[in-house]
Amino acid sequence: MWDGSPPFSRRVDVDAWDTAWAIGGGAEDTTLLRPRLVTHASRENWNTEIGLPLTILEVQRGTEALVLEMAMRGEGQIAELVAVAEPDVGVIVNVGPVHLELLGTVERVAAAKAELIRDLRPGAACVVPASEPLLEQHLRDALDTWTFGPGGQVQLLSFDGGRAEIEAREELVQLELGYSEPHNLLNTLAAVAAARAAEVAVGGSVSVRFSSLRGEVVELPGGVTVVNDCYNANPMSMRAALDHLAGSPAERRIAVLGAMAELGPDSATYHRDIGDHAGRLGIDLLVPVGEEALGYADEFDGETHPVATPEEAGALLEELAQPGDRVLIKGSRSVGLERVLA
Repeated sequence: MWDGSPPFSRRVDVDAWDTAWAIGGGAEDTTLLRPRLVTHASRENWNTEIGLPLTILEVQRGTEALVLEMAMRGEGQIAELVAVAEPDVGVIVNVGPVHLELLGTVERVAAAKAELIRDLRPGAACVVPASEPLLEQHLRDALDTWTFGPGGQVQLLSFDGGRAEIEAREELVQLELGYSEPHNLLNTLAAVAAARAAEVAVGGSVSVRFSSLRGEVVELPGGVTVVNDCYNANPMSMRAALDHLAGSPAERRIAVLGAMAELGPDSATYHRDIGDHAGRLGIDLLVPVGEEALGYADEFDGETHPVATPEEAGALLEELAQPGDRVLIKGSRSVGLERVLA
């Protein structure tokens, strides 16, 4: 019977990154901590005022580290979750144009995420992207602040053949990674910073199981490779996914893109910018799905096949995809692009 004492000794809280890569560092945090500590972590997107407390209530006695993802959809929500979790280490993965329909500006997005920094107890640690100007005003002397990424205290020195050499406050960390995407390597730096801030040594092989619909690689009959990354999307994650598609070996590169939701009055501009980015990367074929996604085609100078529904996109792929093609499927959760492969 639980006597009311904490069943875990370390709490690492990660702000949610609203992308298909939205492990937000959490998956790597868990993988880095698990060989050394009894660890429990948020399931899928149990990151709200309902899911986070339920995750805490699942914890078994003897658990030494709890990794919690925190969702930010508006002002005051991170603060509410911090009050429940009382974290020892807080991680902000990035700041960018998400939930602008509710918050209006990226500066307000930064302030909403920075509630995590503001409400950490004195002496706790926070992990933030290096040289993120929108977070600088929110940093506190009372915290042990770790920065990650280029120019940060935790940065990637080299990566070759899955072997990563990372410097963490002048300490050399060597990891064997089963992934190579630049955005996930950056997430790994955040995870290393969080682990070291929690005074946990890290090293060795890292095997991560990513959440469903987030970067899942599916090999279809006929030699077509699909990256099913349709859990969510925003301008940051869309650029990252397209960059990875452009850098992957393929006969042709096809992007099946649904709309990016909750971007506010500048939504059309963000969609045009992504279409322009895809064109500059040399993406061969663009399939916008739904009326809101048509903006991608405005600045894309390659072959375009707009469709109305995910089902139509699936039927189109059956006709157009050829052996050796690589297909990216990505859009906001509301679009339901998982139905492309149904």
